[in-house]
Amino acid sequence: MRLLSSKVVGQRHALEFIVPSIQLHQSGLAPEGRPVGIFLLLGPTGTGKTKTVEALAEVLHGDSKRIVKVDCGEFQSEHEVSKLIGAPPGYVGHTETEPVITQKILDEARSEDCELALVLFDEIEKAATSLTQLLLGVLDKGTLRLGDGSTVNFDQSIIFLTSNLGAREMMKEIHPTLGFDTQPRRAGVDLAEHLERVGIRAVQKHFSPEFVNRIDGVITYRPLDAVSLVAILDHHVAELQRHVHNRLGHRSFEIEIEPAARYFMLDKGTSVEYGARELKRTIHRHLTQPLAAMVANGEIDPGAKVTVNLGEEGEDLTLVAEGGSPLPVEHCCSVLAVDDNNTLLVWMDRVLTEEGFEVATAASIDEAMKKVSEAAPNTVILDYLLPDGDGVSLAVDLLKQNPAMRAVVMSGAELEQEDILLCQRYDIPVLIKPFVAAELLAALEASSLKGEQRKSASS
Repeated sequence: MRLLSSKVVGQRHALEFIVPSIQLHQSGLAPEGRPVGIFLLLGPTGTGKTKTVEALAEVLHGDSKRIVKVDCGEFQSEHEVSKLIGAPPGYVGHTETEPVITQKILDEARSEDCELALVLFDEIEKAATSLTQLLLGVLDKGTLRLGDGSTVNFDQSIIFLTSNLGAREMMKEIHPTLGFDTQPRRAGVDLAEHLERVGIRAVQKHFSPEFVNRIDGVITYRPLDAVSLVAILDHHVAELQRHVHNRLGHRSFEIEIEPAARYFMLDKGTSVEYGARELKRTIHRHLTQPLAAMVANGEIDPGAKVTVNLGEEGEDLTLVAEGGSPLPVEHCCSVLAVDDNNTLLVWMDRVLTEEGFEVATAASIDEAMKKVSEAAPNTVILDYLLPDGDGVSLAVDLLKQNPAMRAVVMSGAELEQEDILLCQRYDIPVLIKPFVAAELLAALEASSLKGEQRKSASS
C-alpha cells in the first residue's frame, strides 16, 4: 500500500478499495468463474484514474505498460464493436480482422512475478451500447466469446473501467461558479461523500442496472489539493533525476529547483479543470528539453549542479550549470563502429575523433572482422541488425576471443529476449537509436567500466 501511495498521490481511498482484491487473489481465495475484481473509476480528468492502473502494473509486473488497454473512444459506433472480438467466419474481412482482446494478449499481460492480468476499458461512457452489453458476460462469468467461436478467460484478471461521468457536476460542487458564494460548499469527509453520490447518480443514469450491479466498486477520485500537486511535481522531478543518472552514468549531474521555478511549473501545469494532466508536458517543455540541449552542447560538466530558477520576465525558466569537471579522455583508445548506415558512421567518426578516439568504420560483419584482425580495436560499437548477421552475436564472439575488449550494441528496434539476456550476461550496454553525442560517449564509458569489471573478475 505504501509503495502504491507514493505512485498514486492523493487517492489513498481508491487504493484501499483495490488492494484487498489483489490480496484475495494472492491468498488463493478469490472466487472462481469471474474476474478477481471489477472497478469503475470516476472523477475529473487528471486526478490519477489511469495512473492507478499503470502503478499497479509497475508494482505487480515491473512494467507500467503491461496492461491490456481498450480505448472505448474507438468503439462509439455499433459497427465498430466487431473490432473488439473480430468478425465471425463468413463475413468479409474475417481473416484480416484481429480481435483487440485474445487469450494470447491477456496471457502476455501477466508476468513471472504475478499471474494477475490488468484490463483497462478507458472512458467507458463513450462506448456504444452494444459494447457494454457485450461486457455483461465478461463482468458476470469472466468469459468473452470471439467472432471465431473461441473464448477469452478473465478468471485471473482485474477489470478497470474509467469514466468522466459526473465530473462536471463534481467540479461545480467544489468550485461553484454562479451566485455570490464562490467558496466550496462542503469540506472534508462531507464533501467526499457528496461527490461519491454525484458520481453514482451519473453512473446509474447512464448505464443499465444489470451493468452497474456487476461492478464490485465505484470509486470516485477527488480533485487534487495543493499538497498532492506538490508531491506529484516532486515525483516527476525525482524521475527526471533518476533518468539523468541512469542514462549518463558518470557524466550525470544534479538538478536543484528553486521555489520560484517550482511555483512556475505548478502554475503552468496544473488547474482545477485538468488536474495534473499538463504537469508532465510542462516539465518536458520548460526543463527536460533545455537540459537535453545543454547536455548535447557540452555545457554541463559531469558532477555539476544545475540550478533551475524563474527567468527575469517570469515567462520561462533559467538553467545555470556550476561546478563539476570534464572527464579525462582515454587518448589512443581505438573504436570500431559497424553499421550499414554510412551517414551515421560519418557522424560517429567525427564525434569520436573530436573526443580523442582513433576511429575505424565498417559496414558489415565480414568487413568488421578484417578491421579487428588488422587493428585490434579496444572497443567495438555494433549495429544490432547488420546485412550479414546480428551485432549481439558478433559482440559475444569478440568478447570470448578477447575478454579485455569492450563492446556496445546500438539498435533502433527492440532486442529479442535471448539477445537481451546475452547483453546482460556479457555486460554489453545497449544504445537506443536515435541518440545524441552525450549518449554515445556515456555508452562508451559504461562499456569501459564493465570491461574493467570483467578484467578484475577474471584476474
